[in-house]
Amino acid sequence: MADKPAAPRRRGAARTEELLRVTLDLAAEHGYAGLSIEAVARRAGVGKHTIYRRWPSKSAMLLDALSRVWTTDLDYRDTGDVRADLREQFLRSSAALSSPPIGPAYRAAIAEAQTDPALRATMHERFLATVEQRTLDRISQAQHTGELAADADLTFAAEVLCGALYYRHLLTIRPIDADAVDDLLDMFMAAYGATPEARRPTADRERVQPRYR
Repeated sequence: MADKPAAPRRRGAARTEELLRVTLDLAAEHGYAGLSIEAVARRAGVGKHTIYRRWPSKSAMLLDALSRVWTTDLDYRDTGDVRADLREQFLRSSAALSSPPIGPAYRAAIAEAQTDPALRATMHERFLATVEQRTLDRISQAQHTGELAADADLTFAAEVLCGALYYRHLLTIRPIDADAVDDLLDMFMAAYGATPEARRPTADRERVQPRYR
């Protein structure tokens, strides 16, 4: 009987997707420090040159891997209700940050970035600045449509909205749950809502003092 033909080698986009998946798997298993070009090549069954043709370093490879699976979680919907759109996106992206493959890999990269200025700068450019800009775009659109105060400078507000959630996720054991998101958005709308009607009525849910859990 003739030998079964070998499965065709994956090339191009399919090979790139496979390498990014392997990168996330290894980062989740061993952390950023335990990730290496050699380990990715070994698990994917390719030579190191296959990886270096696509990425100059493991940090670039990992950031591409994170970006590939996280892109849709950074996008905002536009239903015409800025509070509802912020709430939906914050809960969706928080769930992504709290579970594999993004959560463990992102935490590992953040930890390494504290002693790697180049990685820190790249992470800011590729992720944090993107998160802030997309948030600013969404709330600026709400300002144009009259939901938020027309004369407010929203640049810092966008940073605070994102920063509060990242602080809670990365530096505390408190959950980013619906209550936390609602408390944050209540403060935002109280400060920047164009009219009382643009803010979420307190009767919509039982009001309690913010919880520091």
